[in-house]
Amino acid sequence: MKKRITVMIFLAALFMIPSYSYSSDLGMVCLNLVEGDVQIQTEDTGDWVAAVINMPLQEGDRIWVPQEGRAELLLSDGSALRLRDNSALDILRIEDHSFQFYLDTGNAYVNFRGPKGHLVQVDTAVASVRAYDEGIFRVDIPDDLSSDISVDRGLVYAETRKGSTTVNDGYTLSIRGDDYADLHPLELSDGWAKWNEERDRALDEKRYSSRYLPQELSAYSYDFDRYGTWRSVPEYGYVWTPSVVVSAGWAPYRQGRWVWIRGDYVWVSYEPWGWAPYHYGRWIFNSSFGWCWVPPARGAVYWGPGYVSWVSTPDYVAWVPLAPGEVYYGRGYYGPHSVNITRVNVTNIRVKNVYRNVHVNNAVTIIHKDTFIRGQKDGPVRVKENPFLREKISFGGPGIKPERETRRPDVREIPGMKQPPLKIREIKAEERKKGRPLVQKKTSSVMNPGLRMREMPLKVEKRKAPGEKVMEPSRERKEKAVEPSLERKEFKAPGERVIERPEKQKAPGERKKVVPEEKEMRPGPATKEAPSKMERGRAPAEKEIPSKLEKGRGPAEKKIERPGPAIEREEPGAPPKKGPEKPQKQIAPKERGKEVPGEKREEDKDTEKPGPGTPFEGR
Repeated sequence: MKKRITVMIFLAALFMIPSYSYSSDLGMVCLNLVEGDVQIQTEDTGDWVAAVINMPLQEGDRIWVPQEGRAELLLSDGSALRLRDNSALDILRIEDHSFQFYLDTGNAYVNFRGPKGHLVQVDTAVASVRAYDEGIFRVDIPDDLSSDISVDRGLVYAETRKGSTTVNDGYTLSIRGDDYADLHPLELSDGWAKWNEERDRALDEKRYSSRYLPQELSAYSYDFDRYGTWRSVPEYGYVWTPSVVVSAGWAPYRQGRWVWIRGDYVWVSYEPWGWAPYHYGRWIFNSSFGWCWVPPARGAVYWGPGYVSWVSTPDYVAWVPLAPGEVYYGRGYYGPHSVNITRVNVTNIRVKNVYRNVHVNNAVTIIHKDTFIRGQKDGPVRVKENPFLREKISFGGPGIKPERETRRPDVREIPGMKQPPLKIREIKAEERKKGRPLVQKKTSSVMNPGLRMREMPLKVEKRKAPGEKVMEPSRERKEKAVEPSLERKEFKAPGERVIERPEKQKAPGERKKVVPEEKEMRPGPATKEAPSKMERGRAPAEKEIPSKLEKGRGPAEKKIERPGPAIEREEPGAPPKKGPEKPQKQIAPKERGKEVPGEKREEDKDTEKPGPGTPFEGR
């Protein structure tokens, strides 16, 4: 079937004039993971709105991750930047495979995988961090005037207003204001770090799909492996079919919505794999396998807002996926099979057979115009005849003026308690850019533009042993304060040391019975004062008879007593005394034939196991 379409353009310039696209650089950063009520603020929305997976991001966009939320940004070179809850991030610049971010508050984890010539830069209020080679680093903001830069792999270049330094793997640079910097070994990983490590392992596994994808799309191999299967078809070679669909009537470009972003309608898919297959390549329908995605040829990889053809009427909007080789008419240049309607004119073009997928059952998606604008989840519109066979094709989009709702990827409202705090809402990303340039040269300064780089004055703490990455600056104090036990204490977070006192356990050296001061019970140096820790509401006693061995606790050390003057004893079965009492009975060493609870016999002194609550010596 033939159809004549007339548009105003010069035929001679049909495929010859590449031009800058309104949104061609939107393919550099996208939201690859969204957990909780993550929000974004863009040039188009003006305010904070709900974020969704596969949302493209651009310079000037901002991200807020509230409590119980997480977010992951995927860069075009395969790098990942993840945000913890209560974190705010600004995208300052995207230039020539260089990415600059500003962390206002919270925690950022960066797995940088860019090849040579790529750069990622993360700035804070007091520091700037740059990575030029593959590596993993974290940036944490304890408060407004502090930053911690931790390197798990590789190295980064860190700078403050006082100077710059390199941070190697296994170390943390703690910056406090402009006058203090401390370089020390990494602390133990917390739940946030472990979650990132597990996600990195999953993404780093060798991918089956990489053999079928052009190099430019290898970063998305994980999605193709997890959510679909590769098939071989005669005409196109290897194609990919999604294995996870939500309904029997599924078709490409149906689960999601069109969002007005930087001057064009961009498809935002709600499917977890819906980034690469909807912005690169084309779709075909195979009688054996159903809908199949055809990857672009190597060296011809172009990101697009959504490769479809449009029909728009006063009542409804319709679109259909383009097949390989079919021309995409859009606001920008998107490869050799595209026409930029903002720069080129065409006259009297004859389109043969319209589009191949138009004749596929259920391939055309049709929705009400109000649904398109407001994002309502209404069902598809039923029409008697295929609109692409009788209506005029809309080149460059549906021709619908954007409204407030069409600028939002999700129209749901966010609870007030999850919205950004006032200090975050008042920040202007453009103001951040003025004071922080994107610096690609290692020898150039970020914090002091135009000035020569100088070495940062800092305090350095070396690792205590080869391979040891745990710093314990308060170890001596900890050993004095914690009662000995064989149980290992767990850390809740890096740098946070939680000391749990065993219930009703006495401090070392504490005793229940009073021994006259002139009696020396054990050899060695003069006895130290009892530790300051004590049971609440009870004064420290001078002597304690070892209690029975508690289950799960380590044995106390063996006590060595010197035979000497009479020692006070409690009668068998008598309850322990809480305070000092007068001696009831003096028993000389020769009268020790009778066993008393808690008392050692002379012949058992060398074989008795130590009791609980007493530190081990001689180790």
